[in-house]
Amino acid sequence: MNTQPSHKLRRSAMYVPATHLRALAKVGGLDCDAVIFDLEDAVAPGMKAPARGNLVQALANGRPERKEIVVRVNAIDSSDFEQDMETVALCRPDAVLVPKIHAASDVRAMSEAMARHRLGGPLRLWLMVETLAALQTLGDIVQAGLAAQPVLDCLVVGTNDLAKESGVFAGDQRHYLMPWLMGIVLTAKRHGVCVLDGVWNDFADQAGFDAEASQAVKMAFDGKTLIHPAQIGPANRAFSPSDAALLEARGIVAAFARPEHADAGVIDLNGKMVERLHWAQAVRLLAVQAAIAARNAAIT
Repeated sequence: MNTQPSHKLRRSAMYVPATHLRALAKVGGLDCDAVIFDLEDAVAPGMKAPARGNLVQALANGRPERKEIVVRVNAIDSSDFEQDMETVALCRPDAVLVPKIHAASDVRAMSEAMARHRLGGPLRLWLMVETLAALQTLGDIVQAGLAAQPVLDCLVVGTNDLAKESGVFAGDQRHYLMPWLMGIVLTAKRHGVCVLDGVWNDFADQAGFDAEASQAVKMAFDGKTLIHPAQIGPANRAFSPSDAALLEARGIVAAFARPEHADAGVIDLNGKMVERLHWAQAVRLLAVQAAIAARNAAIT
């Protein structure tokens, strides 16, 4: 049995405003798994055109290595969208992140726009979940994304926008947002789509970030979106398997690999009942660790 399937690392996805020249120049040195070059929220209305030019030039000067390159465009009904898509066609990122999705029809419109701009092949589609309409129709949105070309690969939660549109208080360990967040995770897991948690706004509050990242791990998010380089290391640590978890996972995989357990659905491992589902969880955990080890080896 293959105990180390491929795994795409998205522990840390760093937003970088395309207007910030110094940040663009430093992206290559960041240890994040993904960088999201932002043409939307982080760019003032009057700076959209310069931002597009900055991004094209920055990537022409050299593409960041060992990290996924994503471009967040403006909403499909905005006056900047078509020019953003022209920029995407020039930059050829790994993925396009689309904000303000409301319904499955938006996903189909995005797919049509991709075709108009001759975007396809290895390009992947990421979608923001940040509107109340998206929360209510997320299953349909994801199904449309999986049928789209390029295919949906990742959901990104926009907690700030959800709180703003709904008026729901986002503090108290996100207690009042929790049903929505878990619903997003449930939909993503059901359809086999990656899902990333929203940002922690107070980048000076490291303890607060650590607590929310730990919460996101327990909720089964695959990673977290970030707004400051100081959050990268803590996010990578939070979403990396612990030594204890790896030890247990290796023990489970080794136990099921024994000839006497070849057809077993459940075994006794050190006095604990272990099922095939635990083996599957262990395999996934080891795949994450293998991807981390491969990335670290490439850096060194």
